[in-house]
Amino acid sequence: MTFEQLQKNLLSENPFADILGQGGTKKQLISTLLASRHVIIVGPPGIGKTTLAKNVAKLLPEMKALNDGFNSDPKHPLFPDDKSHKTVTIDGEDRFIRIQGSPDLTAEDLLGDIDPIKALKFGPLSLEAFTPGKIFKANNGILFFDELNRCPERLQNALLQVLEEGKVTLGSYDIDIPVNFVFIATMNPEDSSTEKLSDVLLDRFDVIYMSYPKTLPLEREIVEKSGKKQDVEFPVSLLDLALTIVRDLRDSDKVEKKPSVRASLGLYERAQANAVIAGRKKVEMKDVEDATVSVLSHRIRLKPSVKYLKDPETFVREEFKKTAESLEDAMEDGGDP
Repeated sequence: MTFEQLQKNLLSENPFADILGQGGTKKQLISTLLASRHVIIVGPPGIGKTTLAKNVAKLLPEMKALNDGFNSDPKHPLFPDDKSHKTVTIDGEDRFIRIQGSPDLTAEDLLGDIDPIKALKFGPLSLEAFTPGKIFKANNGILFFDELNRCPERLQNALLQVLEEGKVTLGSYDIDIPVNFVFIATMNPEDSSTEKLSDVLLDRFDVIYMSYPKTLPLEREIVEKSGKKQDVEFPVSLLDLALTIVRDLRDSDKVEKKPSVRASLGLYERAQANAVIAGRKKVEMKDVEDATVSVLSHRIRLKPSVKYLKDPETFVREEFKKTAESLEDAMEDGGDP
């Protein structure tokens, strides 16, 4: 019943209210979840992939479950031999389990392991000998695997067995995994320090794509909604200047690694902080300029043809100057800043 209600909630008006814009991505995600498919959200960092996945968890209804740590249905407990738990009410956000992809992550971290000492005492296939992993905690909820393409090949193979057969082999033991969850993963296509996902694993997923905010007004709305606000005024013209710098760097043919929306949030918050430090109630151009190098220079990577001629700090300062002069000229000519 949990996932039937999720599918009904997906058809409500604006189910993903936490994310501004991304209309095409939202539509694709709704379609994927209605079809009960596993999904990978592909896009650059800092654009809201995790927020979107958490928004799905908010759409899960409350449920009565055993307080066993695995959201077990009292009528169908995950571990039937364990009678020691009471029934509690759990909301959808408490059933959102995040796993961070890493080369150090093991199948045992995700799926669980056999304790050899307990196996000798209680028997190798006993409940007491098995320590469940995170996948069990996502039972009747959302299993969110961030940066799936950073996990090693051995873990990919374990996931494949789980998705295909509903069980996994740990050492010499076959462990059935009777868990029910929505599997949402993410991938950053720009990350070079990743493992290649096998075709057979990718074949178990649908893939949807997210991109940077399409327009300046949309990015401004995102920043004003999500950024921390100080007790200072931030003129729209200056905020648009800060955001235009970020957007110009994304579009630059000299930049290989592009700044994310987190960079926009950083400029928004740091410029306000600079104004507070100066004892002013209004952000000025200098506040934005002083924050630019600190916020942006480490968030970009210049292409080889550029980085041997200048460092990122110099490049960002020059881009700031060009953008500021361009916007000032436009305002003097009566155009939009």
